[in-house]
Amino acid sequence: MASRLKELFTPYFTSLPDPRLARSRRHSLLDLVIIALCATLGGADGWADIERFGKAKRAFFDSFLELPNGIPSHDTFGRVFARLDPAALLGCVQDWLTAFCAAVDPEMIAIDGKALRHSFDTAAGRNPLHLVSAWATQARLVLGQVAVAEKSNEITAIPALLRLLDVEGCIVTIDAAGCQKEIAAQIRAQQADYVLAVKDNQPTLADDLIEAFIDHADRDYTDPGLRRCTTVERGHGRTIGLVIRTRAVDGVETEEFVYYLSSLPPKVKTFARAVRGHWGIENRLHWSLDVTFAEDQSRVRKDHGPINLGMFRRLALSILQQDTSLRDSLRGKRLRAGWDMDCLLAILAGFCGS
Repeated sequence: MASRLKELFTPYFTSLPDPRLARSRRHSLLDLVIIALCATLGGADGWADIERFGKAKRAFFDSFLELPNGIPSHDTFGRVFARLDPAALLGCVQDWLTAFCAAVDPEMIAIDGKALRHSFDTAAGRNPLHLVSAWATQARLVLGQVAVAEKSNEITAIPALLRLLDVEGCIVTIDAAGCQKEIAAQIRAQQADYVLAVKDNQPTLADDLIEAFIDHADRDYTDPGLRRCTTVERGHGRTIGLVIRTRAVDGVETEEFVYYLSSLPPKVKTFARAVRGHWGIENRLHWSLDVTFAEDQSRVRKDHGPINLGMFRRLALSILQQDTSLRDSLRGKRLRAGWDMDCLLAILAGFCGS
């Protein structure tokens, strides 16, 4: 199987433009990509770790890579991926994911942002990198990512991310940052439905929703006007929803009221499944990136390095989430992929359908 591993990557990454001058290339770009992803799957959390992994598993990589100049140094990994075009790398990753997604049904896609807290560069006057990701909540797969530009916010990044995705027939869920008319219109134009949280960033809309629910609560939700209101809202392509979250800590209960605007028909189970599914991007993606991949602790900062390494983490997490060859936690699978090359091969083969 090791001899075929390069073949798994070749269809998707051979078109990746190499940012280096031809005369300065001592290592194949494809080799760099393969070693970096395998190392990230096997527990490496930065360029130095990736070099350590490559050297520790030199015999494994020698079995299918030529490596005329040995395993690249961490400086080489850092320099190449700092200069590598993130959009080009994302295109290659998405080609791979598209091939995989042909066998799965995304159905619900959660979009949310996350800051890489230690990616700031004080000397260069650069704030921490903020990535907006699209997460297939049921397939447990990262479908794409876009970096928020300096001095901008998620409102500009979300439309760019949506344009990269085929969301037709899906339900797109976004937190309050994405509750914008233009974003809602774009989702509908891409033949998808939306469920958008409404909070204080849209005070007038939030107040209108609160008043609507208070009015019907005063009537114990028995007013026949509730049905007429729903019918009218459906006619305009919008449904409003309320979720009450109750939390008990040390015997003390607190409640949070969250309001939503949706293009879905007024069906409670579908709406509830979409809202609950959105939590998956926090629990299964962001939490896992911090706890299992130590993303918040990463000090990779130079140029495109943080976003490209972030892409490898998200791809590695997606691959591990899809694995059925091992019965273990994400952390356990990652450790075993680093210890046992047969485990690593089985995880990659399963993702590639081999």
